[in-house]
Amino acid sequence: MQRLYDFLRRHPTGVDSFWAVLLSGIALLQVADSSFGGTRAQLIAVPAVVAMGVVVALRRKWTPQMFWLAVGAGVYQLVTHTEANTSNLAMLVILFTVAASAEVSRRLSRLALAIGLTASPLYAVRFTVDKGSLADNLGFALFACVPFALAWVTGDSLRTRRAYYAQLVERNQRLEKEREAQAKVAVAAERARIARELHDVVAHNVSVMVVQADGAAYVMDVAPEQAKEALQTISGTGRQALAEMRRLLGVLRTGEPQESEDYVPQPDVEQIEVLVEQVRAAGLDVDFEVEGAPRRLPSGVELTAYRIVQEALTNTRKHGGPEAKASVRLVYFDDGLGLLVEDDGRGSPHELYEDGGVDGAGHGLIGMRERIGMVGGTLDAGPRPGGGFRISALLPLKKR
Repeated sequence: MQRLYDFLRRHPTGVDSFWAVLLSGIALLQVADSSFGGTRAQLIAVPAVVAMGVVVALRRKWTPQMFWLAVGAGVYQLVTHTEANTSNLAMLVILFTVAASAEVSRRLSRLALAIGLTASPLYAVRFTVDKGSLADNLGFALFACVPFALAWVTGDSLRTRRAYYAQLVERNQRLEKEREAQAKVAVAAERARIARELHDVVAHNVSVMVVQADGAAYVMDVAPEQAKEALQTISGTGRQALAEMRRLLGVLRTGEPQESEDYVPQPDVEQIEVLVEQVRAAGLDVDFEVEGAPRRLPSGVELTAYRIVQEALTNTRKHGGPEAKASVRLVYFDDGLGLLVEDDGRGSPHELYEDGGVDGAGHGLIGMRERIGMVGGTLDAGPRPGGGFRISALLPLKKR
């Protein structure tokens, strides 16, 4: 049964041709009947029968043309005084097809309905089907209009349902494309975030490890204990960097934070003091000050604040020189958090703007601006009047 249904869907014209042959065959048998009205009348009726068969066979392929062919065949029957036969059912079929077809204009569909409703009265007037009173003839004509009206209403309803279904399909496809686009944007944003996180982790921790390694090599022979402490700092910093990188790479692989012993929570404002102590241990003199009443802030603001301080101190170690000093100041406002990181080093402002490294290949300050932009904050970075560099940021509690 399913195969038959699939065949009918794949070959609609073949199915219509079958019904056309069957309808025309029955009509020709009616015409051949002696009661039809003589040889001449039988011969005159054949073209109309053939035309109606063609209408049924090709109604889907050339709908407007077949409609006008049916109209022409009907007019031919009226003019030649050919009585109705089974082939005239093609008029109902083509009327249904015109009303149901999306390729046919609404104007032609309504015109087809009007012509269909006038066909029966014209036939009644032309052949005086009922020999009774005028009221009887009128009643017959009106009753004969019912099949044409039903055929058109059924076809128009089918057309409306098809159009509604097509709109649903189109809307679903559009929403699917929008979801895919949003997913791609989200993935790109997440990858950019992870890239910034990796940059911060690598730039800061590797910088600490390089400074400690240089110090250990310098005092290895004269102060073994200091060298040992430096190596321990390198080991601890390396483990912390590896843990953070595992977490970030785990998110990159699966899209979810990894629940394991190596999981490191996102740094926040409270850990800035730990960061400052770590930098001091690496040999940079840093003053740390907090103003206002510390309180819990949105996680995005806290992470941004931590990364800004981390990047600023990393740049100071890279470019400030051996005698550089830095200061970190956090100010809690009613509507946000202020950050001020300054140093008196000798780093090149151009290098710092491009960030980080003598080769100018880093993206530190660019990353800062991206982070602050994501939380709706502002950033001011540039050389200090008396030398050194200043980074000032304001992070609002609500994104503007």
